[in-house]
Amino acid sequence: MGTISRAATEVAEWMLAELKNAGILHQDKAVDYIIEHFGESFIYTNENGNRSIDKEVKKIFKKLHGGRAAWERDGFFWGWH
Repeated sequence: MGTISRAATEVAEWMLAELKNAGILHQDKAVDYIIEHFGESFIYTNENGNRSIDKEVKKIFKKLHGGRAAWERDGFFWGWH
């Protein structure tokens, strides 16, 4: 596993821990935290002009939560089941 993948896993693990602890994880707060603690390389600007979390991080996050988290598109957050 390369350095980027290892770091992406750390970001995804942080996201999962936050979601489990709070029951909800707002994307904007996650983006701010990720930039501050992990760096800009895990954030990109999507086609709507919004800052979003790297697709590799989200892919790892999805594997980690195994379907126990749901994305609420209208509120831009994940909720824990």
